[in-house]
Amino acid sequence: MGRRPGAFARAAATRARAFRDMMHGAVDGMGEDVERNNARWDRVVLKVSGEAFAGEAAYGIDGHVVQEIARQIVKVREEYDVQLAVVVGGGNIWRGMAGAGAGMDRAQADYMGMLATVINALALQDTLEQLGQPTRVQSAIHMSQVAEPYIRRRAVRHLEKDRVVIFAGGTGNPFFTTDTTAALRAVEIEAGVVLKGTHSGVDGVYTADPKLDPGAELLAEVSYIDVLSKGLKVMDSTAISLCMDNELPIVVFDLMGDGNVGSILAGEPVGTLVS
Repeated sequence: MGRRPGAFARAAATRARAFRDMMHGAVDGMGEDVERNNARWDRVVLKVSGEAFAGEAAYGIDGHVVQEIARQIVKVREEYDVQLAVVVGGGNIWRGMAGAGAGMDRAQADYMGMLATVINALALQDTLEQLGQPTRVQSAIHMSQVAEPYIRRRAVRHLEKDRVVIFAGGTGNPFFTTDTTAALRAVEIEAGVVLKGTHSGVDGVYTADPKLDPGAELLAEVSYIDVLSKGLKVMDSTAISLCMDNELPIVVFDLMGDGNVGSILAGEPVGTLVS
């Protein structure tokens, strides 16, 4: 008729032992991988512009670019003991200023831009989780089917549990850029720095536009006041002022440069420090 009852019991015990051995091996492996390097800052906010998601194209999402951004984030999380949050823009899909310039109501156009940031955030979340990095998306606009609402204490708790948190939906208010969102969220979660990643091959702040002026020089450091008074294109004035008022440094660097994020966290002179 089949195996005896004792055979069933032995087979079940064998499976249980195999499961326990597998779990012990996983725990042991995790224990071996906890030794990570100390970072220059314990908690950082990485600002990724929407245009970066488009890659060489003028519109949409380039999967290879998103994979590269996600790969750098995962690599940093593996090598450094750092909590990392991301603020994404939406300029690869829609820009509120462009809509307003075409005759749309500015507030309405900005809300459309906020929805675009959620699309980018979901794309980045999916890619990060495919690489094994637990990730949460928090939106300033309530859309519970696809993202958590932005709650500061919940965001901090996610970070403490080694999850990457992606802030989407801007500030939830029109007339504010995602650069301002990055500054605001960094201040709220008590991050040590805003890492402003550029996507056009420019590796920091220059004395002039390096694409137009061959004599333009890269500035290693620049003050908030100089950025505001000289009109240097780092972030908008609201974001710079918010960082200045809260003594929050900004590092402007080439996001697509391999290993740049890790080099910054290691304390190496990459890009331009605004402080």
